[in-house]
Amino acid sequence: MAYFYGMTSIKTIGLMTSGGDVPGLNAAIRAVVRTASFYNISVMGIERGYEGLIDGDFKVMHAGTVSHIIDKGGTILKSSRSERFTTPDGRKVAYQQLQQAGIDALILIGGDGSMRGAQKIADESNIPVIGIPKTIDNDLTGTDRAIGFDTAINTAMQAIDKIKDTAQSHNRLFFVEVMGRHAGFIALEAGMATGSEAIIIPESKNDLEMLYMNLEQKKDWENSSHIVIVAEGDESGGAYKLAEEVKRKWPDLNTGVTVLGHIQRGGSPTAADRNLATRLGIHAVKALMNGEKNIMVGEVSGKIAFTPLSEVQNRSLAMDHETFEMMKILTR
Repeated sequence: MAYFYGMTSIKTIGLMTSGGDVPGLNAAIRAVVRTASFYNISVMGIERGYEGLIDGDFKVMHAGTVSHIIDKGGTILKSSRSERFTTPDGRKVAYQQLQQAGIDALILIGGDGSMRGAQKIADESNIPVIGIPKTIDNDLTGTDRAIGFDTAINTAMQAIDKIKDTAQSHNRLFFVEVMGRHAGFIALEAGMATGSEAIIIPESKNDLEMLYMNLEQKKDWENSSHIVIVAEGDESGGAYKLAEEVKRKWPDLNTGVTVLGHIQRGGSPTAADRNLATRLGIHAVKALMNGEKNIMVGEVSGKIAFTPLSEVQNRSLAMDHETFEMMKILTR
């Protein structure tokens, strides 16, 4: 069932963050609010994502409300996941709240689940929706990099570098688990940046064989990196289960496990994430002003790209022959 209400021109933009937090959300919020303010468009912040949308948890935002937040992690608008929004009744209430608040258009900063929710709004109402991609997993089509990814891999890299000091001091093989339930982008980039012994990701079914082959061939552990990066969603069952399996095969190996967990989602965003978030926030507002609707604003090959919300979906990392060859070369 569709719920329609009229709109003549965009006077007020609703702005929300949804799903898991990532570094760079506040930079995107700042860019949207200040760009809208520059063009004399009001912004209504929607707190707690889709839950706040249903509850009418709105607040007026202006240039002053987003001062000194570009370097902050998390989101000043808060975030949540909403079961109520998955129901027709919940969405009906949400659309009524938008109408009552005089919100003419919506900018949503989120990941794949949030984009699916945005598509629901596009299908069931006539309010223009613009999505801005954020996910540390970097697994959305329509953009080369999503907000939060660069900070996450740098956070992982810095932690792994510290773990390497302990590994080398104790001649220990460490298994480090990074986030990536369905995608291995963090594992691949952080693993290559730290010179890891092996990278275990969900997209590849041959990486365990490569690890076992490397372990079998290694005779002198003094000169090895002692680090294996494991994406949390790999079929091996995660770092702890993989470490147990390796210990069964090679009982004499001194092994350790570290799960980095949610530290990858926090902290001050890198310059790359701040600048990406700023560009996408500015272009999201400009897209609405130019009559665009129901799209996600991304960056592809250094240029702003618009992808219909209906086409935004998860993408996975293809571990091609070239990648395997690079890993073979680097882990010898």
